[in-house]
Amino acid sequence: MCCTTTIENDSTNVQPTPAHFSLNACIFYSCIKQPSPTSETNARRPSSPPNAKTMDLRRRLPPKPPSATFLNHQKAVTDGEDRSPSSTKAGVIDRSPSPVPKASDALPLPLYLTNGIFFTLFFSVAYYLLHRWRDKIRSSTPLHVVTLSELAAIVSLIASFIYLLGFFGIDFVQSFITTARGEEDSFVLEGEVEHHSEPKPRIMDPLPSLALASEEDEEIVKSVVCGSVSSYSLESQLGDCLRAASIRRQALERTTGRSLLGLPLEGLDYDSILGQCCEMPVGYVQIPVGIAGPLLLNGCEYMVPMATTEGCLVASTNRGCKAIFASGGATAILLKDGMTRAPVVRFATAERASQLKFFLEDAINFDTLSVIFNKSSRFGRLQNIQCAIAGKNLYIRFTCSTGDAMGMNMVSKGVQNVLDFLQNDFPDMDVIGISGNFCSDKKPAAVNWIEGRGKSVVCEAVISEEIVKKVLKTTVHGLVELNMLKNLTGSAIAGSLGGFNAHAANIVSAVFIATGQDPAQNIESSHCITMMEAVNNGKDLHISVTMPSIEVGTVGGGTQLASQSACLNLLGVKGASIGSPGSNARLLASVVAGSVLAGELSLMSAIAAGQLVKSHMKYNRSNRDMAAIASTV
Repeated sequence: MCCTTTIENDSTNVQPTPAHFSLNACIFYSCIKQPSPTSETNARRPSSPPNAKTMDLRRRLPPKPPSATFLNHQKAVTDGEDRSPSSTKAGVIDRSPSPVPKASDALPLPLYLTNGIFFTLFFSVAYYLLHRWRDKIRSSTPLHVVTLSELAAIVSLIASFIYLLGFFGIDFVQSFITTARGEEDSFVLEGEVEHHSEPKPRIMDPLPSLALASEEDEEIVKSVVCGSVSSYSLESQLGDCLRAASIRRQALERTTGRSLLGLPLEGLDYDSILGQCCEMPVGYVQIPVGIAGPLLLNGCEYMVPMATTEGCLVASTNRGCKAIFASGGATAILLKDGMTRAPVVRFATAERASQLKFFLEDAINFDTLSVIFNKSSRFGRLQNIQCAIAGKNLYIRFTCSTGDAMGMNMVSKGVQNVLDFLQNDFPDMDVIGISGNFCSDKKPAAVNWIEGRGKSVVCEAVISEEIVKKVLKTTVHGLVELNMLKNLTGSAIAGSLGGFNAHAANIVSAVFIATGQDPAQNIESSHCITMMEAVNNGKDLHISVTMPSIEVGTVGGGTQLASQSACLNLLGVKGASIGSPGSNARLLASVVAGSVLAGELSLMSAIAAGQLVKSHMKYNRSNRDMAAIASTV
């Protein structure tokens, strides 16, 4: 055969390479399938027995690439033409592009046949297994008990899946890693020279660099600025929350012409806030966290984290903790635990609204409503329903326990279940809103001050006369008089609602931010009345704070963030309580009340001693040159 002679002539003094193996293997396979094209080639064939030729070829090293003459001749044979080597110009090779070889080209069967076999096998065994598993479920047979036929079906399913994944996966990957080239590598030949240089390795395309990524980001930034790409959709389109925040930040700077140099970007897990805490982030704000304590509360010591930018606040609260600790500690009592939601519904007449009010307040119907409400959560349990009428509008205030969650979403889902149920008996009921402000959320309201919302806590302590003088630098009589004239009389003159205290909101906000609570709920959570009176023949001071609406949780929302979770862990209330659902949230509310007690005690002492201005001048003023700082930004 023609290829036998050529391989013998070209295989001398050549070191085999991987390219030689693959190329000559393909050439040999194609040549043995074709007849000898010309008598000239047959004349060059050595005279040896056929068996010797075959054995000789098997023993030979893989030859080097064939000459251009042979390639042209081989192309003619493949095309069905009888083109001899003499009819082809020496040194010229056909430059038409050849198809890129695929892994599937080596299959012994045609592709349409193998694909059909494995497609049929995959879907047939999948149907068989699903049918068998359905029968097992109906007969209560364990799924892990398999017969020999089922085992064979599972093996066939895995094998067919691997084939389909490998076949189509390789083709898909090759479409990305294979680059189209305008022309093939050519050999410059000089006549019929037997010596050939070794083939050079193919130069691969360079890997994407950081510069390329920055160029892509630049295009995206321009698209966001011009409005062709929505800023809020960057996370879903890019799949990288940090990159999305960076691009959004650059677009914001270009749109506003303002620098965000002082706003940090790195250092926050943006995946943890996606769909949970914040939308369209461009960075995060750093707030210092200080520690006040130990706070001795109910016989246990707590180090209280406080996130604040107000100087003197942590120091003042820490002094109050010191006074409480030295006097034997404080006691906190949980009075009530229930989150509220109050939808507003409307009827055609006030009479129909009254009928629904009587229906909801009837004790006979409460059990039925509880079952409907409690379907929303395994922790949410309906406690009571309170109604108020304004004309033909009815406000329904639901109260339920919420475990360790703050519980707004939990109670809202339960309320929706009850409203859907009530539509059956009151089809003329028009639900105006899931919240009608009778709840009342994130607003100062008398209903929260009187009825409570969230956790209602009272905390008290007795401070000895010695501690009042030594640590607080004041007197028991001075504190009692100041509290009456400031926190009680002064707040009444101001018409304050729930604000009969010195600065409860200061401590509540600081602890809320540090532990991942909703800062907006500081409004009702800071409802507090501070009481002081002399006891033990006027020698010691009894101080208490009553806070009816502390709204906190240890799961959900911002409590899942790393920093806030660490602060909860510091207090020993991280996550949900396994043994007693809701105990972590109740303990956190007690710690908040105890911290407020310490803050009230210290601030009132500073005012009574005339030290308020002096302490703030010392701890709450910056000596840094702010003008110089501003000029560097």
